Amino acid sequence: MPPIATPASDSPASDRLARLSAEGVAIWLDDLNRARLTSGNLAELVRNRHVVGVTSNPTIFDKALSKGSAYDEQIADLALRGVTVGEASRAITTYDIRWACDVLRPVYDATGGVDGRVSLEVDPRIAKDESGKTVAEARGLWWMVDRPNLFIKIPATQQGLPAITQCLSEGISVNVTLIFGLDRYADVIDAFMSGMEKAAALRGTAAIANARLAYELYEQKFATSRWEALAAAGANRQRPLWASTSAKDPAYDDTRYVVELVAPGTVNTMPEATIEATADHAPLRGDTVRGTYDEARKVFADLEALGIAYDDVTAVLESEGVDKFSASWAELLDTIDKEMARMTGKAG
Repeated sequence: MPPIATPASDSPASDRLARLSAEGVAIWLDDLNRARLTSGNLAELVRNRHVVGVTSNPTIFDKALSKGSAYDEQIADLALRGVTVGEASRAITTYDIRWACDVLRPVYDATGGVDGRVSLEVDPRIAKDESGKTVAEARGLWWMVDRPNLFIKIPATQQGLPAITQCLSEGISVNVTLIFGLDRYADVIDAFMSGMEKAAALRGTAAIANARLAYELYEQKFATSRWEALAAAGANRQRPLWASTSAKDPAYDDTRYVVELVAPGTVNTMPEATIEATADHAPLRGDTVRGTYDEARKVFADLEALGIAYDDVTAVLESEGVDKFSASWAELLDTIDKEMARMTGKAG
């Protein structure tokens, strides 16, 4: 892969790092502390030394906390709040990791997610736990950092292998550590592939399954005597509407959410590009909703088995949807306000 950053100078050191990067070696910094972040040192290494990732571990953070005063204010606040040592550790480390993820985000975007990663380790004391604590810890850290370019570092113990598979299947990116033997590395590769297979099997299926089950509910509700009485009184029948059905993921066919949601009495609101794509090449095959309800229910059962809770997902989508609409509304009002001010000035 070509270098991500162009060195500020043509020094021999920069030339050698550029060559190493050009040879396909991703250069990661094996260190992280708050001083690197506040001073801009990490950003400088990204710009001038072809650094495209960062890894951390308990030793690195212990060293960072033992020197200087960069963490004093946060530690004082945590102590005042009376939090546990474990909670304080997560708060301190995730703060630095989140910041580092933001510094590396341009690299992540530029490489399509291949690089620009920052690694945070789960508690190594649970490396041999078989109760699921590693997965629970990985989920917690993934949620706390809340950055797509995070890596959760999991030890490659025998007990860690299923945790690696589970995390990957849930969309949690994993950096596997403590691999010493070839046999164990083979196990890690298998765990990786198993996790990706599970994730790929369900990728992009939830939205269609949800819409299909909504149509089933629609059929059930409008087959009741309650609706029949309304219909007899002249009421128009409600129609399910599939909203803004462009395929946001370029990996999907651009008519996916048209072809897979064909049913009588529905509305499909398409951007013009999707209308043109449907007219040009949509592989229409008739009703693709009725008769799929059991299959759709299985999709959600499989997602639930992976730890993805339907109610949690819909709650987040609703909250984010309201926030986005509110932001758009505010932007609209701001634009109208500026245009009114401009026209008032013009009239004067």
